[in-house]
Amino acid sequence: MDDDLSSPTTLDDVVVTAARRDLIGTAATSSQGVVVKEELDLLPAYRVGQMLETVPGLVVTSHSGEGKANQYLLRGFNLDHGTDMATSVDGMPVNMRTHAHGQGYTDLNFVIPELASGIGYTKGPYFAAQGDFSAVGSIQMGYLDQVPAQVALTAGTLGYQRAFAAGTAGLGAGQLMAGGELVHYDGPWDHPDNLRKGNAVLRYSQGARDDGFSVTAMYYRALWNATTDQPERAIAQGLIGRYGTLDPTDGGQARRMSLSGTFAMPVEAGWLAGGEVTANAYVINNQLTLWNNFTHFLDNPVQGDQHAQDENRMVAGGAVSYSRPLNLLGLDHEIVSGLDTRFDDVHVDLRATRARVAYGLAENDNVQEAGGGAYVQATSHWTPWLRTVVGVREDYLAATDHGSNAGVVAARLFQPKGSAIATLWQGTEVYLSAGRGFHSDDVRGASQGNAPLLAKADGEEVGIRSTILPNLTATLTAFQMDFVSELTYDADVGQTEAGRPSRRRGVELNTTYNPFSWLEFYGSMAFSHARYTDSDPAGSFIPDAPKLIGSLGIYLRDLGPWSGGVEYRYFGAHPLIEDNSVRSSGSQEWNLTANYTLQSGLRFGIGLYNVFDSKDDAADYYYTDRLKGEPAEGVGDLHAHPLEPRSVRFTVAQSF
Repeated sequence: MDDDLSSPTTLDDVVVTAARRDLIGTAATSSQGVVVKEELDLLPAYRVGQMLETVPGLVVTSHSGEGKANQYLLRGFNLDHGTDMATSVDGMPVNMRTHAHGQGYTDLNFVIPELASGIGYTKGPYFAAQGDFSAVGSIQMGYLDQVPAQVALTAGTLGYQRAFAAGTAGLGAGQLMAGGELVHYDGPWDHPDNLRKGNAVLRYSQGARDDGFSVTAMYYRALWNATTDQPERAIAQGLIGRYGTLDPTDGGQARRMSLSGTFAMPVEAGWLAGGEVTANAYVINNQLTLWNNFTHFLDNPVQGDQHAQDENRMVAGGAVSYSRPLNLLGLDHEIVSGLDTRFDDVHVDLRATRARVAYGLAENDNVQEAGGGAYVQATSHWTPWLRTVVGVREDYLAATDHGSNAGVVAARLFQPKGSAIATLWQGTEVYLSAGRGFHSDDVRGASQGNAPLLAKADGEEVGIRSTILPNLTATLTAFQMDFVSELTYDADVGQTEAGRPSRRRGVELNTTYNPFSWLEFYGSMAFSHARYTDSDPAGSFIPDAPKLIGSLGIYLRDLGPWSGGVEYRYFGAHPLIEDNSVRSSGSQEWNLTANYTLQSGLRFGIGLYNVFDSKDDAADYYYTDRLKGEPAEGVGDLHAHPLEPRSVRFTVAQSF
């Protein structure tokens, strides 16, 4: 395995073997890192998307049904359902452009947790291989080539059931891995979620990650009801309970199918000899319908404001890169160059509905987006204590909208990026980084001149990484990010929209301590100061931008038959409107898992979630809606989606 993290293209290759503390001499920034599979397996994640909370400073929460994409918060950004955090699984991009519900929509419900090989992550726009949506951060999740034969059954409170099976068989010169899961979940809601989810994966691979290939087919299907964020006055008036909903017909359905391949090969002949080529390609079909009623009777006092957001999307794309070491003028360098391209053909519409029955069409668009990026990056070792990572990237995107927002738009963006890394002494490095990144905006807004097609972001950060003691590693990072256009959430249409320019400044502290081989402590704190940078009488505070995020993880592994994990997650108070007159108090929660494994491979597990039964809210917003009998202009109110109460899940698993 290649452990060189200075090139972000190698992140997928190192997640199986690298550890959080083994990045001295290879990382490009203090905020870059990896999460090994062992930590993913031990994290007490309530839902699959919370696997990403192993990334320092990232909070993953929910404000609606379990089948919907989660909400992500990082570095003082409310990333909504994924904007500005580029996420890929086995090389396939998860973020969806011009999405029915939100730009950059990142739905990880198709992931089977046991098959994930680990995570590589970056923060900031400093990595040439990372393109659209990666300005705040990027996450690359790998998938395993093979797993031992195994089955697992889980049952718990709140109507949770899950069945999982996977295994590998030799086939020709390679191996065929298959896995699948079935999940049902009701939750604490007065109108149960009744989530029904199925996943299947079939993967054939040959060789190693740096000299081999894989072909993977995936299928995902889910149906669910949804209890969205509800107005507090409805609870105070006794119209609904804490876990109730004003519209029990909200919900959704999703289907995803994909075929993807990866390839890696060292080049041993010709003018490219001495280097390595990696490539991937994919085709994805994604279908989704969300029924949401956020404003109730504000727009339509008779039928109500429920609407259906539909999309049917085909995505095709791929990437190729070439890397090689090079000695020039007596200095060691590594050169990485690459191309990536993507085409989206999406039909998206917005329909007025009542109890999921459509009675009016508000918007109907067919959008084609095509684009890609080219980059080159050089890592240079100038002295034994000084290296630099310098890169440039150029992205081009063109789109056509046939429909309600008809138009043709195109844009390109040049992005310089660079880092300088100095080794102060053995086990301690300092990093200085600067760069430019971007997110693409919804074509339906860009075609009408309401948003830039490519919204640029400029960032700088300085950090230090140190192995203070043989078993204690810490990183400290100070950062600043400037966005030309902040994406904001509009409850009236249930979508993100391009908004005002913004700036964030912050500090992150992460520590890992392994006092014994069987015990690891992991802690993270992220402070941020978020403000709009233009002049507006509404105020300069950015709604939903958390000032403090923190987490504590304790991992127990290989202590005889015992293993497990404990997680504390803290999401600090934050403004809900621009003048800071309405605030959220944030949330905190403890979760834990424990496993006992016999020599025969039989494992008994227990998961306990929201251990102390916190009554905090998982998400809250402030906006105007209208209940029956209220004034036509509606009422501004805080809308909340509570954390799930204490719950427990029991697992029996057998490996063969």
